[in-house]
Order: sequence, then C-alpha cells, then structure tokens
Amino acid sequence: MAEGTGKVSGLIAAEEIEQARERIAGRVVRTPLVRSPALTDMCGVPVHLKLEHRQTTGSFKLRGATNAVLSLGEQERARGVVGVSTGNHGRGLAYAAKAAGVRCIICMSELVPGNKVAGIEALGAEVRIVGRSQDDAQVEVDRLVREAGMTMLPPFDHRAVIAGQGTLGLEILEDLPALDTVLVPLSGGGLISGLALAVKSARPEVRVIGISMERGAAMRDCQKAGKPIPVEEMTTLADSLGGGIGLENRYTFAMVRELVDDIVTLSESEIAEGIRHAYWREQEVIEGSGAVGIGALLAGKVQAEGPLVALVSGRNIDMALHHKVISGEEPDIYGET
Repeated sequence: MAEGTGKVSGLIAAEEIEQARERIAGRVVRTPLVRSPALTDMCGVPVHLKLEHRQTTGSFKLRGATNAVLSLGEQERARGVVGVSTGNHGRGLAYAAKAAGVRCIICMSELVPGNKVAGIEALGAEVRIVGRSQDDAQVEVDRLVREAGMTMLPPFDHRAVIAGQGTLGLEILEDLPALDTVLVPLSGGGLISGLALAVKSARPEVRVIGISMERGAAMRDCQKAGKPIPVEEMTTLADSLGGGIGLENRYTFAMVRELVDDIVTLSESEIAEGIRHAYWREQEVIEGSGAVGIGALLAGKVQAEGPLVALVSGRNIDMALHHKVISGEEPDIYGET
C-alpha cells in the first residue's frame, strides 16, 4: 500500500481538490484543529484533533455532497438527486440539495439508526427504507435512476465527492505543516482517498492510516482479497462505517491501495472507549465512527514519531445510546449478528 500518487493521478487529480475548495467556500465550515493535552501526554508526540463533527450537518459528508451537487448540469438538477446512505451522507446530500433547490431522495437500510433517518427527513429529503444493507438500498437507487431519470450521487465512489472530502487534507496541512501521521475513519474510502491525495501530493512522506471496526470492515477485507468483494454488514457502534465498497468500485479501492499506508480495526469496546474519552477528557460529543482515531490511540494500535492528527468525523449519535456508552453500560444494539 501507499506506493505513491502516480498511478491514481489518472483517476482523480489533486487540482480537483483545489477546485472543490473554491466551489464549496462559504457553504461549509472550516473546522478547527485543536491540540489534545491528554492524548499528547499519553502518546509522547503532539496529538491534534480535527473537529469535523462541528460541520454544519454534524459530519464531513457535507463537503463532498456540496461539491457534487454544485457540479451538476442544469438538466441533472431539474431531475433531482438520489443516493444511498448509512446516515451522514444522506444528511449532507439533503442539506446541499435543499440549499440548491434540488429534489433529493435518500435510500437507507433497516440498520440505520432512527435518529439519522429523522435528521435527513428534517432537511426536506424523502427517505426510503429498503432491506438490511446498503446493497439492498442501492437497488432502489438504481431503479430511480433508470425509471425517473434522477442523478445518483453515491456516498464515496464519485470523483466530485472524493474531491470535496479532500479539502479536509488541505486544511490539516495548512494548520499543521509538520504533520507526521493522520488517522482517518475508513468505510467506503471517499474520505481517506481525497484526504490522502491532498496530503501526499504536497507531503508524500506523511503516513495516512485508515481506522475501521472489526465488525464488517469492508475496505480492509477487499484490500486483503485484492479486489472488491461482498462483505457482510453488521450492527456496530461505528454505524457510519458500515456497508460495502461496491463490486464495480471505480475510484476508492484503487486509491486506498495506492495512498493509504495501513488499515487498523477496533473492537466495539475500543470504539466505546474513544467515545468516552472524547466526552470526559475532550468535552466533545461524537459518534462511534468519529471516535475510531481516538480509540486506536487509546488501544495503542497506532504510534507516530511526530505530530499526529486524528480526524473526528461526525457527531450524529443517538443521545440515549451516547448516555449508555459514556456511563459504561453495554449498548444493546448488536442483535444476533
């Protein structure tokens, strides 16, 4: 992994990330990068948190969704947009579409928490619940594209989405030029692909490490297999990291293979520890997917020789679940899977 940027430059160009930053300027928040005294003391190197959970819709997904919607042609805007989501992409796409006056339908599986469904509906998008996986929900997306002529804007495997997420890498480097390592939540790979391209185009020596959960880590399993494969979707505290990467993956599988230095996975208890640390030591409410970088540091699964950034990607957690986790209770979310 992480052989350089040459092979993927034919897929997504670093210039597209700069263009995305200009396109979405004023429409998304430039989130703060803050030093964590507690994690710095523990790790022995400066540790910073990129507080992207403070983004307008509560996660980084607004960046890619906004860039994608603003990149549409006039006819595409008139027909509306549709996408599949585990929650945060749907919220970002719903917000971006509403701001642009574009109709939006979000298709989701039964595994998506109710608070995330409600959050999307509150932004004016129509939600359709289909099956028990993102692949099931994708069937409805494909039907709407085929029969209604809507434009599909997927959560990760789309060049405008990847470029939009890559703006985070530009911000991190500007705020911390001495960056040594960055920890990035990893699911379908749109976030880490764009961020890694932005960072490594300027600083190839920076390590980019993807952090996922042990329960259904699709990108890790696909990389091990050497190709996109079906991966069972399971309930997890890091629910936003669920879902497959798509058997016809065009961009992110290759970009992760080329640009990401390592992939680390966490147990559910390690994710819970990340949530608890964020609340009790950093005074931040974050969801499981946003806590995986912190969790990896607490578990001793990542070391760095210089300044490190853990990207805190989202805050959209059910607050009753959050209360259980920070109180040390075992959340009853796993069922039989």
